[in-house]
Amino acid sequence: MGGRLLLPGLLLFPPLISGWTISNCSVTEGSRLHLVSHFSLCGLDSRLPLLAVCSGVTNVTKALEAVPQGVEGLCLRGSPPVLPADAFSRFPGLKALGLTLYLTQILPGAFRGLGQLQRLSFIQLPVKDLFLPPDALGNLSSLQYLAFSGVCLDGNSGVRLPPNLRRLSVTLSCLKDMGQLADIFPDLVLGSSSGDAWTLETLDLSSNRWLKMASPGGLRGLKLGTLNLDHTKMKAAALMGLGLRRLDALSVTYTDTAELPAGTVAHFELQELNLGQGQMRIEHIALEALASCESLKSLSLKGSGLMDLPPGFLAALPRLRRLNLSGNKLRSAVLCPNETGAVSGLRALDLSSNELRSLAPDTFSCLSHLRELLLQTNQLVWLEGQVFQGLRRLEMLDLSNNPLEALGKGWLAPLPALTTLNLLKTHIVLSPAWDFWGLESLHDLRLPLRSGPSGTALSLPTRLTSLELHAVPGGELWELASPVFPALQNLTLNGWGLQLGTQKVPKIFPALRQLSLFGSSLEGLCSPDTPSVFLWQLPRLQYLRVQGDGHGPRPCCITGLPSLQELTLQRLLSRAQPRRVQLEELVGELPRLQVLHVARTGLETLSAVAFQGLGSLQVLVLDWEAGLVLDGSLQEHSPQMPQYVYVLRSSLACQCANAWVEPWLEGSPRTYVHIASAQLCQPEAGVHPKQRLFPFLWSHCPRTLELGLFLGSSALLLLLLSWPLLQEARNSWLLYLQALFRAWLQDLRGPKGEGKRFLYDVFVSHCRQDQAWVVQELLPALEGRRGLRLCLPERDFEPGKDVADNVVESMANSQVTLCVLSGQALHTPRCRLELRLATSLLLAAPRPPLLLLVFLERVSRHQLPRYHRLARLLRRGDYCVWPKEEEGKDDFWAWLGSRLE
Repeated sequence: MGGRLLLPGLLLFPPLISGWTISNCSVTEGSRLHLVSHFSLCGLDSRLPLLAVCSGVTNVTKALEAVPQGVEGLCLRGSPPVLPADAFSRFPGLKALGLTLYLTQILPGAFRGLGQLQRLSFIQLPVKDLFLPPDALGNLSSLQYLAFSGVCLDGNSGVRLPPNLRRLSVTLSCLKDMGQLADIFPDLVLGSSSGDAWTLETLDLSSNRWLKMASPGGLRGLKLGTLNLDHTKMKAAALMGLGLRRLDALSVTYTDTAELPAGTVAHFELQELNLGQGQMRIEHIALEALASCESLKSLSLKGSGLMDLPPGFLAALPRLRRLNLSGNKLRSAVLCPNETGAVSGLRALDLSSNELRSLAPDTFSCLSHLRELLLQTNQLVWLEGQVFQGLRRLEMLDLSNNPLEALGKGWLAPLPALTTLNLLKTHIVLSPAWDFWGLESLHDLRLPLRSGPSGTALSLPTRLTSLELHAVPGGELWELASPVFPALQNLTLNGWGLQLGTQKVPKIFPALRQLSLFGSSLEGLCSPDTPSVFLWQLPRLQYLRVQGDGHGPRPCCITGLPSLQELTLQRLLSRAQPRRVQLEELVGELPRLQVLHVARTGLETLSAVAFQGLGSLQVLVLDWEAGLVLDGSLQEHSPQMPQYVYVLRSSLACQCANAWVEPWLEGSPRTYVHIASAQLCQPEAGVHPKQRLFPFLWSHCPRTLELGLFLGSSALLLLLLSWPLLQEARNSWLLYLQALFRAWLQDLRGPKGEGKRFLYDVFVSHCRQDQAWVVQELLPALEGRRGLRLCLPERDFEPGKDVADNVVESMANSQVTLCVLSGQALHTPRCRLELRLATSLLLAAPRPPLLLLVFLERVSRHQLPRYHRLARLLRRGDYCVWPKEEEGKDDFWAWLGSRLE
């Protein structure tokens, strides 16, 4: 059942108080977005409290009926061609909206009421035309980001931009000329009705493969912070004629630019330039071109094919603060010529992914202001001790993924401000001669653990807050020289390179908050005597991730961590000897756990027992688990289930044990369940195509006792809830049905009753307000003068008997039914009941009794119910109106007497 979700009741937020699922929608809290991030959420911001993504949308209005009103981020995917007016009127607090709907037209007022919307995105692939009314966006007073991707806007003109728009993106479109933007959005240029041109922080026109023109003056007066022209055919030089009043940053990667656009940089006095990574290679930069680029503060030449740098490169860029030279073919980095002695103000330098084999001692001698140096993924084998001389302000150094075997003596001494050091994926063997003690600022350290001299202890800075160690398989275990790391909060162990006594761990890492354990030696977490006990008792641990490699045995049960809030268990199923497990075998007593993410653990059954020690669990994610069985005990445990359950790339077993799940999804008391992948079953014969899980189970599985009890208890609950309504209605329609049934039974006797003697001549139906007329006028005329016996409810009904019984028996024992009608009588439940019964007897009885209607006042036939009008039309002579004048009363009594004879 791909994405099958339902909404049985009203959803309120915050808080969520009822069971709810949404058809074809995925809902998550922003803080939990990382748990489902592999399902694209239209770039929704994780800072928003509640997000929803709906797929397969064919009718926008209908799809949004089930979405909780409290969502602040919404993404819709589907095929409706038109966006109707007031489509999002139910979501006044919406802040981010993404539409992947293949729209061709947006009706006026479609975004009415979205006064808090900040981000709006239109995404369509393949490229399609979209028509926008001129005022479609103008009332979005808070909108700051507007994006069109895969949308052709050529047919639009005069579209008003929201007043606070700061970022505009038009990508993957049919745009050929940048000047077209002025026709579509006239607010961008001078001369529009707004009086002044716009100021945009970002204009993104990337990935427009037909964009290669810039009409002179096309964007006259526009002020731009950043212009992105990546993956286009635009020439940077063409921008100078656009008439832009300001341009601070330009990105022209993956274009045909084969040289530094010095003229464009000088024209706009650019502060940031991103160049390179296209088919055209720059390879060499002329020093003359750099002379026009002195305004640059940030320069990226990533992937430009550079083989060398001209002498005086940094001297020609005196304002440069960030330089990215990654992904080139540099074999040496000559940045600081000895003859000049000039000092650069560079703060960040990226030389990663080059072909550097060695670094001269004076390579960085002129970079005394450098804070960040990235040298990963090169061919560095040896670094002299003086290579970092002068970098006294350096805070981050990355030497990972180099074949480094040794570092010169005292190489860390020139780096007193170093806070982050990465030496992962190198061949360095840690040496006791390394003096970490002088690095008072070092907080983040990442090291490989290779076998060192026998009996040597690993000496690390004790003030670390983050430590990552990657052990080489088969190596000797290291002992820690320091007995305690009082500030360490984040520890990552890839493999098992440390010799840690389980009793000492809480003392060594007293402040540990996050622990990540990777590798095949996870059995070190368990007691050899009691394998179900987790040995590391860390009272402050809040985040734990345990990931195997598919070879070792499963880890023991994670328990005894009183502060743990998020737990991730991955790849714990052995590929050689797989064994299915229950969740309670992996997770024990964790009273504060809020998030549990389980993936590839071999989970077989999920039952209520697993949640007994997880009283605070809010989110459960089941990922890459095959053949899951949801035990029926979860029905009774539903009120204590997590608030969110995500079954992502997992499958439910095609077993009758799962037959109860679909009714539970429809009525779970507080749990939102999202099943992402299609759940299919293979028929036994294997001839027919696969069928969806729940219809298959419903048709192939017997109705189990548990399901019957569930449905029975639900029916009983519904009856108890409906009982007050039934009691309230007893004197109206329910009473009528009861009496009509009894009258029908009497009518079945047919001719048997034709010769019987009647107790009454006339049954008189009237309301309390008309009782005076009955007593003063009707009773003397019929009983006094004509000697007829009348049945009056107030006088002749048997005391204590049910009203319906009295009415039916009295009518059955009367030759004539006389209904006295007025405006008050038509609003009296008992009179309406009596007239219904009389009409039914008139139509259904084998010997139709006489039914007479007396109107004490004029009543329009349109005020009468249909059954009244029917009886009135059957025999025109069976009704009469009581006259107000004395002269007409004789005719009335004459009519009544003739009818009664």
